[in-house]
Amino acid sequence: MLKPPWVRGVRRALLAVGTTAALAVGALTASATTSQAATQGPCDIYAAGSTPCVAAHSTTRALYGAYNGPLYQIKRASDRTTLNVGVLGAGGYANAQAQESFCANTSCVITVIYDQSGKGNNLNQAPRGHFPGPAEGGADNPANAFEAPVTVGGHKAYGVYVAPGTGYRNNNTNGIATGDQPEGMYAIFDGTHFNGGCCFDYGNAETTGNDDGNGTMEALYFGNSKGWGWGSGNGPWVMADLENGLFSGVNRGFNAGDPSVGNRFLTAMLKGGPNQWAIRGGDARAGGLSTYYSGARPNASGYNPMKKQGAIILGIGGDNSNASAGTFYEGVMTSGYPSDATENAVQANITAAGYNSGSTSTGTLTPGSRISLQATTSPCCTSHFLRHDSADTKAVVSSTNSASSAADKADATWIVRAGLANTSCVSFESANKPGQFLRHFNYQLYLDTDTGGSAFAADATFCPTSGNSGTGTSFTSANFPTKYLRHYNYTAYIAGNGGANTWDSATSWAADTSWLVAQPWS
Repeated sequence: MLKPPWVRGVRRALLAVGTTAALAVGALTASATTSQAATQGPCDIYAAGSTPCVAAHSTTRALYGAYNGPLYQIKRASDRTTLNVGVLGAGGYANAQAQESFCANTSCVITVIYDQSGKGNNLNQAPRGHFPGPAEGGADNPANAFEAPVTVGGHKAYGVYVAPGTGYRNNNTNGIATGDQPEGMYAIFDGTHFNGGCCFDYGNAETTGNDDGNGTMEALYFGNSKGWGWGSGNGPWVMADLENGLFSGVNRGFNAGDPSVGNRFLTAMLKGGPNQWAIRGGDARAGGLSTYYSGARPNASGYNPMKKQGAIILGIGGDNSNASAGTFYEGVMTSGYPSDATENAVQANITAAGYNSGSTSTGTLTPGSRISLQATTSPCCTSHFLRHDSADTKAVVSSTNSASSAADKADATWIVRAGLANTSCVSFESANKPGQFLRHFNYQLYLDTDTGGSAFAADATFCPTSGNSGTGTSFTSANFPTKYLRHYNYTAYIAGNGGANTWDSATSWAADTSWLVAQPWS
């Protein structure tokens, strides 16, 4: 699809198959627990349904019961060396501790997401396409390795957090459907992390990096863009990106049968074949799948027959449109059109895997925790909390209490993330503005959308130290280490202890730069 470039976007079968699948569900129920590796994975179930995986990507777990290889590769900033992160055992969960040890006191990015199918369809940092990315040579950024902490089966793991400008691609694949050949795919997304930018996709795309016309893509889309198609409610929606159209059903534009969805962990499925396709979805933690559409190809020209080219993308559109946001945990692509029974068995496997939020804690600086930051300066401000201003993007402090409005409480609530520029530090994502972080610009603090760039990452990273006043915690700026997160005249800055700027005033500096990490207001 021709869409705004990244810079503008940042700116503002059968019975036998059914029986096999049912047996697969029974075997899973009997033998899998949240503390054990799976005896089979989604790709074992697809194979039993005669629609084998030809690509299988996950940073959280093995997708075959016997898989014991690497899940993904990370690169650390300190010396630019790499590490393959594998599983704890065959068919098991990611070895998150290996990542954490390797990246201690520096930051890491995900450079490769390995294909577990044996086809070699690895996902790498996306190269320049029709639209350039923000990295060197117009490539897209790789994802920060620590921005999406979760647990799976009680084991810590990390997803792929896509900020605008982030993307992965493989233009030279093996076994992926082309032309009008049938295929299926699923992905697990964070249903609370999305935007209206184009296009947070996973699936089949052009090998050229260009918009090659209607029907040259078949990829899962998740977000709330209404530029080409939409479903009921305000979104977000699971749709199909078929190039020059996000389709929620047979019609171009609106289709009432595609509901707004917002599960914390969302299963999204898409399958297509000669003049047939379907989109399905469900809660990845419990329950079955719903069918949002199943029927003929769209009643617009160019989509029957399809002209798929067989590249694989994650987090971007087929022409490298990269203004989107989302989080990916696992996904596969199949050869052949999976039956509903096979997909239902896969969903049972997914719900049994035990996905959960990476941190259920509150009031701590653990990544994934929800917090509020309380000022400590007496007598003016001990009832004040750091928040983003509803009227603009500035960060301020204001009085917040149990009688405050829900909007005010949400504005004063933050999600702790591993530091975007240094994972031993922290970044603060707005609880009610997903994808937007606290960052400094000209020393003042604002809420701003994560562009995926290194400058933004540094501006949005703060390193906790003991409170300068002897109370609470102080936060130094990662790229201005002599300046601390401070409130001055009810506005937030990074400030030194004395200096040319008014907000560097030494008066009350120690107290103004000391914060209590408190229970979240929302």
